[in-house]
Amino acid sequence: MRILVVGAGATGGYFGGRLLEAGRDVTFLVRPGRAAKLAEAGLIISSSFGDVILSSPPSVLVGEVRETFDVVLVSCKAYDLAEAIDALAPAVGPDTFILPLLNGMRHLDVLDERFGAHRVLGGVCMISSRLDPTGRIVHLNDVHRIVFGERTGGLTPRVSALTKIMGGCRFEARGSEHIILEMWEKWVFLAALAGVTCLMRASVGDIVTAGGADLATTLFEECRTLAANAGSPPRAEFLEKARRRFTYADSTLTASMLGDIERGTRTEADHILGDLLRYADTRSEAPFLRTAYTALKSYEARRSRERMETLGSPD
Repeated sequence: MRILVVGAGATGGYFGGRLLEAGRDVTFLVRPGRAAKLAEAGLIISSSFGDVILSSPPSVLVGEVRETFDVVLVSCKAYDLAEAIDALAPAVGPDTFILPLLNGMRHLDVLDERFGAHRVLGGVCMISSRLDPTGRIVHLNDVHRIVFGERTGGLTPRVSALTKIMGGCRFEARGSEHIILEMWEKWVFLAALAGVTCLMRASVGDIVTAGGADLATTLFEECRTLAANAGSPPRAEFLEKARRRFTYADSTLTASMLGDIERGTRTEADHILGDLLRYADTRSEAPFLRTAYTALKSYEARRSRERMETLGSPD
């Protein structure tokens, strides 16, 4: 099974690198800058599960794809999806299927429109990782998991084949018969986590210590309600576990979106918080989530203005 991984960043580079480490047939679709880094230093992963250096990993430049693949793994940021789709389109043949690992749900509609729903699996990944200034992928926690499945349910031959291919790699992989529900559950948790940690500019533990545990759990409850409005109420076991995670005083947990703010980079506010708000029955529903989304959009507006002022300033 030939796999094209779109991008070799913190997520795609990690899982693609682990697949390549295990001898799987993997090619990375990359921009020129990342290609130069890979050619110079290789693909480097630093993780408590084992470091790896992959010299000159197979790659193809954006705009130079000339062959099709069996699987296309998409792990870009949601705001880069349109560009990624144009880049990967030549890799999609008659039997190719696509496994997106983006957050939220909107990307499924976008991919369906371009390639057809029959080609697009559902998928989620759980990992905390980043690229350091040298281009090394640093795995930050003890979770590295991919879950995937048919959006209509059931375990089909292609899901079984993908499970087999990912077996034996140094990450967890699982086929799911309920992937849409698992995608919703991750979205609910992530939206609440991003909302509260970005709004407070602090970790869950710091918020709890400051007496804000009720703020975190209330925001989580709003997100749960929106999922139920959409017809995908999260399961009781998930809710219990998630609520506990929002009340640990010793927790250092933050959303990666907070890191985006601290670095002054673009966020996925529209795709993680804003899109979830579409499922509110009224504008008065989910007031905490709406406040967090407005705060993030205000950050985006200020960032855009400051960038324009910098570009327009005299030398």
